[in-house]
Amino acid sequence: MSSADVDAVLSAFTSRFGRDPEGVWAAPGRVNLIGEHTDYNDGFVMPFALAQAVTVAAEARADGRWSVTSLNQDETHQFGPDDLVPGMDGWHAYVAGVVWALREAGRKVRGADLVLSSDVPVGAGLSSSAALECATLAVLADLSELEIEPLERAKLARRCENEFVGAPTGLMDQAASTLCTVGHALFFDCRSFETEQVHLALDEAGLELLVLDTRTPHALVDSEYAARRRSCEEAARLLGVRALRDVTDLDAALAALPDPEMQRRVRHVVTEDVRVLEAAEMLRQDRITDLAPLLDASHVSMRDDFEITVPTVDLAVETAKAAGALGARMTGGGFGGCIIALVAAGTADQVAAAVATTFDAAGYGAPSHFLGRPSAGAGRIR
Repeated sequence: MSSADVDAVLSAFTSRFGRDPEGVWAAPGRVNLIGEHTDYNDGFVMPFALAQAVTVAAEARADGRWSVTSLNQDETHQFGPDDLVPGMDGWHAYVAGVVWALREAGRKVRGADLVLSSDVPVGAGLSSSAALECATLAVLADLSELEIEPLERAKLARRCENEFVGAPTGLMDQAASTLCTVGHALFFDCRSFETEQVHLALDEAGLELLVLDTRTPHALVDSEYAARRRSCEEAARLLGVRALRDVTDLDAALAALPDPEMQRRVRHVVTEDVRVLEAAEMLRQDRITDLAPLLDASHVSMRDDFEITVPTVDLAVETAKAAGALGARMTGGGFGGCIIALVAAGTADQVAAAVATTFDAAGYGAPSHFLGRPSAGAGRIR
């Protein structure tokens, strides 16, 4: 989060309520270094938390109600226990859903006033919604004096998104926003929930990770995401395995599936899991430069086998590599959003400028970019 966001929520809280808040909390967005659409297949992922975050100033209140103000939206919403009905619309549903998930888990949640600001790009595949959930959960856990382990916090935040908001996501986004540490990627087993902090030694290797937002609207993302998930689940059923993570002989699995499209979906998931495992081992050995071919292969697999990229994303990846990026791939659920590119230190702006020039020539809107800096997960910051 930026110091400007902290100052903004503090000032807005004091102006609105005539008193200082009890504290300030933050939870980050995330970039997935590698491992797309493997989470709901019981596979492996490796995200890291961004410096960009949802920042919240808050204080408990005694009437058992909640008030939340978004400086980004310039809106305030209030709700009480009777308003906590799954299916609520609007950005504030992610806040109300966290209260609901805590209460459903038998936790006593104090009412609270919250003022928030976010510099996590919305609609870019960087988990702005998970950041909002995890920031809210950090606030309410502290204000209500609830002892909740970090992984359990991630699960509660996911329950908000799955059951209250209605988005069928896996656990990766909330786990990253909660569990990540500075300077590390989170190697996460989506079946066992085992985690490992793996050193992401960008500075030591003279590298940077460019995050470039193509600003492509996520058209069809909900329906297409659901279709990919159904296809994977049906393939697992036909193959007689619990999830595609359990496929050990890819050639035999592909031969057993009658549908070419389903074969492609399975090939992506199985090979992507292997890439995550290989990437984790490379990082354990501080061989970060060797990630580049894995990033490239991941993108090709998402483009050709899982078919979740779009022309702007493909063009951004191709141009970044032509401009000197060591490796590049789309990151996130697909159908728009961001790419990441592993680049030599000091060249990120040059690579981003090349993408912007190519986009302009192709008639696309201007992209935006920043450096992905592995940062800390959710918690109180003041």
